[in-house]
Amino acid sequence: MDRLGSEAERTQAGRADARRNRIRILEAAREVFAEHGASASTEAVAARAEVAIGTVFLHFPTKPDLLSAVVMDAWDQLVARVDGLVDNSSDDTALFAFCTSAMASSTENRAVFAKLAETGTRVHVGDALSRLRPRVEVLLQRAQAAGAVRDDLLSEELVALLGALCQEAMANDWSEPLRRRALTILFEGIGPVAKS
Repeated sequence: MDRLGSEAERTQAGRADARRNRIRILEAAREVFAEHGASASTEAVAARAEVAIGTVFLHFPTKPDLLSAVVMDAWDQLVARVDGLVDNSSDDTALFAFCTSAMASSTENRAVFAKLAETGTRVHVGDALSRLRPRVEVLLQRAQAAGAVRDDLLSEELVALLGALCQEAMANDWSEPLRRRALTILFEGIGPVAKS
């Protein structure tokens, strides 16, 4: 029984180690690709993550696998942020935080998206945001009830507008001031309409 118990503990510890390594590799890959572009070597990712190159290949057998995983991880983080905003029912302006997060996520992963495009994998921000529409709907209704955005704004319209802005920001490597200005214009455009 003791032997079985210690074997199970070793297995659990190994799995926890593997999870930690995967997280470290993804964080390192995001940093390395952001700094040096998606053509940066897998060896540079391994060095940044402080793991052996074999550990990277164990989790991500090819570079496109690693690039895809970085994109999926960024998506998971955005979903988690949106879920946090949805769960905070007292925040009537969380819709604006969501738009800002979507813009940041798109531009932070620009190099990865560009490299994936070279492999034939296209990343369309609007498609990704469309999958968040039920959550966006909750944030939109909350903002409308608070009078923070126009009453007639539809979630489809917001997703289309935000997706187009994010796609342009990513494709053309917009500067931080330009991204902020674009979001300000979007927020003014979806703001409440003055009653005549």
